[in-house]
Amino acid sequence: MPKLNMVEALNLALAEEMARDNQIILLGEDVGQLGGVFRVTDGLQARFGPDRVIDTPLAESGIVGTSLGLAVGGFKPVAELQFMGFLYPALDQIISHISRYRNRTRGRYSLPLVIRMPYGGGIHAPEHHSESTEAILAHIPGIKVVIPASPYDAKGLLISALRDPDPVIFLEPKRIYRAIREEVPEGEFTVPLGQAKIVRAGDQVTAIAWGAMVRETLRAAEEVGEEGISVEVIDLMTISPLDDATLVESIQKTGRGVVVHEACRTGGLGAEIIARLMEKAFLSMAAPIERVTGFDTVFPLLKLEEHYLPDAFRISRAIRKVFNF
Repeated sequence: MPKLNMVEALNLALAEEMARDNQIILLGEDVGQLGGVFRVTDGLQARFGPDRVIDTPLAESGIVGTSLGLAVGGFKPVAELQFMGFLYPALDQIISHISRYRNRTRGRYSLPLVIRMPYGGGIHAPEHHSESTEAILAHIPGIKVVIPASPYDAKGLLISALRDPDPVIFLEPKRIYRAIREEVPEGEFTVPLGQAKIVRAGDQVTAIAWGAMVRETLRAAEEVGEEGISVEVIDLMTISPLDDATLVESIQKTGRGVVVHEACRTGGLGAEIIARLMEKAFLSMAAPIERVTGFDTVFPLLKLEEHYLPDAFRISRAIRKVFNF
């Protein structure tokens, strides 16, 4: 079984699904000959031709709007936006049309399309290239929002997204595009959408994270584990819809929780998760749930980037705080 990084795993998922289903079409700026800004679509235009891997102008609203039209016409488009920071011109298409197509037709029609985009910080990129505004997308009814944290899950989740009858936003944490290698099976397998995953078992503190923050949280769990604190780490994988059942069951077991995300604190997804756990597991809690987040500022340029992003030190400090409450 080959050991792949996330870029290679995503490329394999796209290639296998395009070979299986000739209605799948890729489109976006530089996805063809260049293979995408991070090379996720490398080699796919040569294999499947320019009619199925289409280079577009740099116009996010046009890329997403064209995908909407293709999906209505019976295709399964996969739109690539080069960075999440350039998403905003396309939000009108997503909010006003894509997310409500099934509702607008009273369930008679679905809209199978996937919008992929790299997101998050950690690669010393310029302004608008390190956004993590996933909470905006999770707030929109009618779309699923998926964030893988490992190559294996990236492939399985993307295949599930490509086969889903409704629109899926697929956010790819570019900080770990090439940072992790693990065994990824060739051929068909799927990871279900809407289900979180326990990536480390524990019984004293629950730590909840997604994307690149899963790796930092696992490092923190290892660190405090040497002090005798047992941490259960949950990778959300899908942030909309949230897998409440897995989170509640874990909190009912441990009684303590920490939520980690690199997005800014105010209005971040961590606030929603804590609110749900308060509603459904309050009587099981032995301590207030802590948040470890980015700051309520514009994402900084490279000199302050490491200060902005949560790391194992900040996460382990929060774990000790809830453990010793």
